[in-house]
Amino acid sequence: MDEELIYLGNIKRTILVVDDEEINREILGGILEDHYDVLYAADGDEALSVINEKGPLLSLVLLDLIMPTVDGFAVMEEMQNDIISRNIPVIVLTSEESAEIESLKKGAADFIKKPYDMPEKIIARVKRIIALFEDRMIIQSTERDELTNLLTKSYFYEYASLQDKFHPDRRMDAVVVNINHFQLFNELYGMHEGDRVLTTIAGAIKDFTEENDGIAGRSEGDIFYLYIPHRDSYEDLSEAIRLAVTRDFRIHNVQVRLGINDSIDDDMRIEMAFDRARMAGNTIRTDYSRTIAYYDDKMRKQRVFEERLIQDIADGIARNQFMVLFQPKFDIRGEKPKLVGAEALVRWDHPELGLVSPGSFISLFEENGLIRLVDDYVWRAAAMQIKEWKDKYGVSIPVSVNVSRIDIQDDGIVDNLLEIVKDAGIDPSELHLEITESAYASDTRQLVEVVEQFRKHGFKIEMDDFGAGYSSLNMLTSLPIDVLKVDMRFISGVNDDAKNHRMMELIMDIAEFLDVPVVAEGVEEEEQYATLKDMGCEMIQGYYFSKPVPADDICNFID
Repeated sequence: MDEELIYLGNIKRTILVVDDEEINREILGGILEDHYDVLYAADGDEALSVINEKGPLLSLVLLDLIMPTVDGFAVMEEMQNDIISRNIPVIVLTSEESAEIESLKKGAADFIKKPYDMPEKIIARVKRIIALFEDRMIIQSTERDELTNLLTKSYFYEYASLQDKFHPDRRMDAVVVNINHFQLFNELYGMHEGDRVLTTIAGAIKDFTEENDGIAGRSEGDIFYLYIPHRDSYEDLSEAIRLAVTRDFRIHNVQVRLGINDSIDDDMRIEMAFDRARMAGNTIRTDYSRTIAYYDDKMRKQRVFEERLIQDIADGIARNQFMVLFQPKFDIRGEKPKLVGAEALVRWDHPELGLVSPGSFISLFEENGLIRLVDDYVWRAAAMQIKEWKDKYGVSIPVSVNVSRIDIQDDGIVDNLLEIVKDAGIDPSELHLEITESAYASDTRQLVEVVEQFRKHGFKIEMDDFGAGYSSLNMLTSLPIDVLKVDMRFISGVNDDAKNHRMMELIMDIAEFLDVPVVAEGVEEEEQYATLKDMGCEMIQGYYFSKPVPADDICNFID
């Protein structure tokens, strides 16, 4: 009994005893009053009055069934129709065994037989029912996401495991729904509007899972999980979400992607099944022409490869396996192109995997924060190389280096870069900082504050991949910059596509309005070079002049 009291806590619970016979009320009160605060009602009307007044304080109702005017069945029916009292457990007091089934249908949790000749049994039943219902209330308060009312991640996994336990022969699919650049949506429209979008999407997902005998949960932020009996297509889910968002908000820039794992082994942990579904969705994160991706063996091999890179990065940095190459930038405004800088590009010469391209590890390391190690390595190498060229050739060749979203979130980034240029013996203006596309989708306020600090100390800021997404265009209104770098997709079609040509002209107009120079990336053909020069583009880089080269080869471009 002491253990049960500890389990229930030291607070006395309040119980309502409802019986039209005074002697029965007194007997029950005598049994319970040492352990509980006991309230009394002599009939159904009085019971409902007490429940309406004291409902949130009541832990249990002991309810007689046979009473004049309003009987116990009517009381239970009224309680079930009320949002508060429906959660109060009821133990029925009866001598009629035949009434048990009807009582259960009305919501009774247990029964105590009359006459009350076993006090210990009554106390044990009361404590058990209160404990069970309090546990249930705790579970109900934590198993659902407060915003969307979908299952939280931990409970979702539990219920998914139960699905497998009770339906071992049923083939299931793990589905992960993501919203592309949702953080940016919050920046544009506000958190309140973002929450409304999440609620709408959750509603569409809930309807879909209920129609298809599945379960749904919210993992975190804008990520939703579904566990669904196998089906051949999920186009209808994607369409249902799109229609719901369009109907409620009349906006068309909310894009979702679905990652699906429909090859779940019997011995696969549920967490792994959804990790793989999430991985599938991430493969189309930047492919706006696709909304659904399936996990396959190729992705499994990719996952193994990526895990190997993650495990080996620290050793790779320590052993100088990362190579920094430099792609020259040329000023094309004069009669003869002139070298005015370079961009630092990194490669990984892995001793077993061979030459690993940046496309294989940059985005991977951005996701888990390891990009800081690579970026710091490149920053130091670039700064030292600027100093070496200056000493060797007597000229300053500024170098552009990438600064990612993860870097911006580092409170010590400004001090770190200042220390790097100081140790190298160069001026901050010689190390140009390219703010990558991923950084635009981060905290706008923090990004602007950090960039302003950079410029205050003399660093030059380049907006990288301008035009790749509306995020960079949006940032022009608040982010102070020194250079616009145009996304190479515009350059490749500048002579073949009228829209790309006109877009490039508009970018040149924007740059002129901002009074900043333009760097065109990815220039490969003489015709592209001529067109850009006619448009007034100041600088270009690309294979038309040179591929990325080792530092010693830069001398070939110095006049």
